[in-house]
This record gives sequence, structure tokens and C-alpha cells, in this order.
Amino acid sequence: MHNAANLALYIHWPFCLSKCPYCDFNSHVRTSIDEDLWEKALVMEMDRIAQNLGSRHLTSIFFGGGTPSLMRPKTVEALISRALHHWSVAPNLEITLEANPTSVEVSRFQEVKQAGVNRVSLGIQALNDPDLKKLGRHHTTQEALLALATAMKIFKRVSFDLIYARPNQTLDSWKQELEKALAYGTEHLSLYQLTIEPGTAFAPLYERGELSIPGEDLAADLYEWTQAKTNAAGLPAYEISNYARPGAQSRHNLSYWKYDDYAGIGPGAHGRVTRGKDKLATKHYRAPETWLKKVREGSGEEEALLLTPQEQATEALMMGLRLTTGISLANSPLFKHSILNQAALYALIQEGYLVMNETTLKATPRGLQCLNAVLKNLLSDT
Repeated sequence: MHNAANLALYIHWPFCLSKCPYCDFNSHVRTSIDEDLWEKALVMEMDRIAQNLGSRHLTSIFFGGGTPSLMRPKTVEALISRALHHWSVAPNLEITLEANPTSVEVSRFQEVKQAGVNRVSLGIQALNDPDLKKLGRHHTTQEALLALATAMKIFKRVSFDLIYARPNQTLDSWKQELEKALAYGTEHLSLYQLTIEPGTAFAPLYERGELSIPGEDLAADLYEWTQAKTNAAGLPAYEISNYARPGAQSRHNLSYWKYDDYAGIGPGAHGRVTRGKDKLATKHYRAPETWLKKVREGSGEEEALLLTPQEQATEALMMGLRLTTGISLANSPLFKHSILNQAALYALIQEGYLVMNETTLKATPRGLQCLNAVLKNLLSDT
């Protein structure tokens, strides 16, 4: 029996066909990409990380981006093969690829499956053409649904993303859209409320009053109806923005939220890895060309910061409270009550934002709805 610590592996492909106006991810548009060079660099960086981490038990691989479905299936296969060379694997190893529903990417699904991918996450984002255009997407609703049907024929595990609280969206229109989405019968949905992030194309429009999104009350109504509808459909929320049939949760993302070890490879990729008795926060160089240069010089890793026990406990709290099951205090030796503002903790419990017993701390549905504010109070100085 292999007793090595579990590890989730994230591989970042930083390139997209265009930059969506709401997106603040590390994605870049390039007129040409030397994919042989990129494949070699990603493999080299995986080799370096594997040497540093030593024996591990790989539980998941996640190809994110950017748009990793623009990668050649050959590149995907090479990276999966290299990971399996370095680490022992769980019998139910989850290998996810994010994909956009364009015809070019959908045409590669069969090859991607043969390369080893067994789960696809489709970035559909909306199910009507006017909103897709506003969101800067390259596909139509018809193309999205064709891609979804194709993915469900090829892969046993399929998820797709939608964004709600979009500009000028009403509760009635979202109800119709979500009911349509649930009717397709995927095992998993990611449903994100639109937030206006600094540095995105939407940000200056919003600041000038040229872009309007639902206000606080409507956003709350959208969120609450989403929880009720997905629960009734058999895909209850297991995290603030993620919904799944029992047993179909994203194992990779659960590694983040449960504060397990994960290694990141590629431009801007982050990791949390244990080396000996230490836990490190790793970060790779963000700019693609800089990252490539640094890999050739020996390492694409910009930082590997030692986290104090208090920093680890804080991060575990911030990630774990996103889960509807909350944090298991008994199974989380990093968690220390001393990091909390005790007065705020009991006030939040009394006000119905948190519940706690001897073994568990979790946010209530009300607390999940405003988790950032809950955490700010919880972690504030006494």
C-alpha cells in the first residue's frame, strides 16, 4: 500500500483566442505559439517539481487556463504520461480539461479522451446569444449545446459553467436559463455570480455607469433561487459556486478547499505543498515569455514562501468555509481558535451566519451568501 501524501496537480495553459471582458485570470492572446517549446517547458518544470516533492500519491490532474482545449492532444498526452511516470496514482484518478464550446475544440474531444482526460468542464457562461456576445464569447447557444451533447457522449463526467447576475438580467430570465441548464442532466454545474474585477474591460465601463449589474437585493434573490432550484434537481451546492450530484464533486477543487497539497505548473500557477515539516506557498512567473525564459534557466517558480502555522490556519479557514460541509476541526490540526476574533465568532453564530460544535465550523446558507464579510469579521483583530 502506498503511504505517500496525496497531491493534486494543476497545469496552466495561458493562451486564449481573445480576452473576455469579465476575465481577470492569467490569460493571454498570441498570434502564434511554439507548442513544441511549450510542451518541453511544461515537462521540464514537472520534472523539477517532482524531484523536489518526492514520492506522492496523485489524486487529480487539472488542465486550466486560459483555454487548455486549444492545446494539441499530443501535448495533453505527454503531460499526463509524465505525471504518471513521476507519481503513483489513485485508482479513480480524475483528469479534467477546461474547454470552450467552439467547433475546433469540440473536434478534439475524442483525441483528448484517448490522451487520458476523463472529465471535461465547458465554459458555456450563458444560454442566449445576446448575453454571450456581451460576455465576449466566441460561440453561439447552438454551438454550446452541440458541444455539451458531444462531450456527454464521449466523457462519463461533464460539467459546465454559467455566469449569472449579468448586466440587465432579471430573476425570471435566470429561472428559465437555469431550468434549461439543469434539463441536460450533467453531474456537475459551476454557477458564478458576475463580479466586476479591477483590470478587466468591464471595470471602467462599470465605473462610468455604462454597465449595470443586478443590485444587492436582486443578486441575493438570484443566489437564493439558484440554491433552491439546484437542490430540488438533485445537484445541491457543495461549495459557494459549485453544485453536483452525490459523489460527482470535483475532486481536484476539493483539494483546494480542504487545504490538501496541490502543485501548480505553468505561468502564474500557484501551489500549496508540504516539504518535510514545512508548508510552502509557491507561485510561478506570470508572463508567459518570462516563465519560459526562467524554466530554461532552471525554474519557472518565482516564489516558495514558508507559511507560518497561523498563516496555514487562516488559509485553511478561508478555503474550508466555502464548503457547505464547513471545516472539520477534529481533522484539521492547523486550525486554531486563537486566529479568530472570539467576540466576532460568537456574534456571527448568534446572528445566524455561522454554526459550530465540537467538531465542525461552517457557514450557514445566509453566511455563505456574504462569506467575504464573515471572514473579514472573523479574522479581524480583537
